Amino acid sequence: MQKIKVAIVGLGNCASSLVQGIEFYKNTYNKTGLITEVIGDYKVGDIEIVAVFDVDKRKVGKDISEAIFSEPNCTKKFSDVPHKNVIVSKGHVLDGVSMSMTDYFLVDDSQETSDVVEILKSSQAEMFVCYLPVGSTKAARFYAECALEAGVGFINAIPEFICSDQEWINKFKEKGLPCAGDDIKSQVGATILHRVITRLIQDRGFKIDNTYQLNIGGNTDFRNMLDERRLESKRISKTQAVVSNLDEGENISTRIGPSDFVSHLKDNKVCYINVKGTQFGDVPFELDLKLSVEDSPNSAGCIVDVIRYMKVALEKGISGSLEGVSAYYFKSPAVQMRENIAKEKL
Repeated sequence: MQKIKVAIVGLGNCASSLVQGIEFYKNTYNKTGLITEVIGDYKVGDIEIVAVFDVDKRKVGKDISEAIFSEPNCTKKFSDVPHKNVIVSKGHVLDGVSMSMTDYFLVDDSQETSDVVEILKSSQAEMFVCYLPVGSTKAARFYAECALEAGVGFINAIPEFICSDQEWINKFKEKGLPCAGDDIKSQVGATILHRVITRLIQDRGFKIDNTYQLNIGGNTDFRNMLDERRLESKRISKTQAVVSNLDEGENISTRIGPSDFVSHLKDNKVCYINVKGTQFGDVPFELDLKLSVEDSPNSAGCIVDVIRYMKVALEKGISGSLEGVSAYYFKSPAVQMRENIAKEKL
């Protein structure tokens, strides 16, 4: 079976879980935790990481098998990863590292910045996954342009509105390339739970008056989002993912988004969802929910599907936005759909 050749920018916790997961599911008898076992003819173990870019000096120059466990990564190790002979290349910093994160991401200016397009071409990558920190507005668009120039598909896992923007969609369509995004959902995370629960409440005839979602965690993602200036797109993405799933015309007060950084939680994410409203007879009701889950494997479980769907799209010559894929697996797709409709399109 032909491998699916993937490049990554941003070798953080989510990328670590992805690389570990590829090894973990090479055992074809293990299906636990997968949304979809086979897509097209491809299993998770058919994914191959062929190029990686990062800016942290503790990762640059190392084999990916070692770099995924280097600080500041803190996600759980659930699989051994053998030496891959894939060395982490120095990426372009741009706005990928905020001033508040310079003690977390250690950049060595003496390390030579790589030619991203050339590496994408020479590695024969078929698609490029963007795992940059939240708020990397310029950097995310720079790497999207690199994907276009190198002639590879683009998967945007972060809340920068690229694959949901018609101008960018047109760029990929003109190049005959697929794109999917933006802002990856988790398999069973805060966004999907909030969407499903509020949709269920409305479908069963209850009225929602207000709802909030509070999230805390201890990984670099939560540390980075302490800077409110880098958080705007994340709040928009998470909020519209829930609100777009509700009945139009309802005046529902919402507050959704990351709340605080608690270092000892590491890659564990704790989510609190509250919904208040009225039920039969105009009697009040209230729902409180708490979810505690390892954040990065929760994300990787979706990315492994998106990668395989993009491979099928490349084989079929499909270009532009992968609408069903984006609607099912991302918070801010070009076209929002309810889960059952998006799954039918898949």
